[in-house]
Amino acid sequence: MTKKKSSVPLVVKILLWLLALVAVLVVCALAFWNRTTSPVLSYSDTPNAEEISEPYKLRVPDDTTVRAVAQELEQNGIIRSANALYLAAYVADRWHINIFNRKREGFLLKSGVYTVTPSMPLSQVYGLLQSGSQEYTTVSIPEGLTMSKIAVILESSGICSAEDFLSSCKDQSILLKYGIPAENCEGYLFPDTYFFAPKTDSAVVVQRLIDTFYSRVEELDLPSETSALRLHEIVTLASIVEREYRVASEAPLIASVFTNRLKENIGLYSCATIEYIITEIQGKPHPDRITYDDLAIDSPYNTYKWAGLTPGPISNPGLTALYAAAHPAETNYYYFVLTDADAGSHTFSSTFDAHIAAENTSYVTKK
Repeated sequence: MTKKKSSVPLVVKILLWLLALVAVLVVCALAFWNRTTSPVLSYSDTPNAEEISEPYKLRVPDDTTVRAVAQELEQNGIIRSANALYLAAYVADRWHINIFNRKREGFLLKSGVYTVTPSMPLSQVYGLLQSGSQEYTTVSIPEGLTMSKIAVILESSGICSAEDFLSSCKDQSILLKYGIPAENCEGYLFPDTYFFAPKTDSAVVVQRLIDTFYSRVEELDLPSETSALRLHEIVTLASIVEREYRVASEAPLIASVFTNRLKENIGLYSCATIEYIITEIQGKPHPDRITYDDLAIDSPYNTYKWAGLTPGPISNPGLTALYAAAHPAETNYYYFVLTDADAGSHTFSSTFDAHIAAENTSYVTKK
């Protein structure tokens, strides 16, 4: 009895076997991909995955690469495979195909700080990295601080190092960009509440503060022809007023005292300038009181020894002090003394005798 030959050609059989093999490989590849892109902590494995997964702060600098970010995420147990994230970004960048939603779109890694967790699927991490939804740290800079004190606040808030900030404050390219006629940015770092991403470049931070300064200066109603040098004089005077006034309504009066003394080439006699010399130039702790020896310090910032404005600002003034310096009250005052420490109010005088009388009867003296 002869064996019946198969009616299916050998070529067809081979093709069927190849198709079956391809189908198996595709199924395996899809299963592998699904597993690779699934959360490290999934609900199927751990019902309370989202509760127990610890958030991770991912910092993405401007010059970083997708591969570096992917490797950091894998090494810290946030994603299962760095290669999977890199592949998805590569396909989107090369062929403009989003593997996760099959839309035609590219991939753009945006710098910032992101919170990611092991309970997030790779598709969510992928989307977050190009969302730009970075986290910010709120930083409040009070009026009247020097740039060195601002540097300490920024460093303690994790924005940038104090050393880098101070270096950027002296960066000649930044000073030239804004036309600041000084050796540093002291006085032009506007006090306000800011939102920065952690580890922000110090030059970016400095320029943000200066940009805010020039934006707020527009509220001073200065003449359009105001020069950079004239503005610098206003900022310098405002920096001294800022350190002297306590009640906002008295700021224009204090500015008038200094303006009148400047016109007569009389020393400003501001204790704030002595404090600046001691703390910022000499690097000593803030004094409990100013002594006669302090008043004799040989420094161009000593307004007890030299007439005129200090060589530069002694603080970074707010809008109240800036407006007072730009528009001082019209008075015949040449003196002022703190007469109510609790209220922060001063008594203003036109003559030295009246000033001494105010000192002798002041609330401060009685206490």
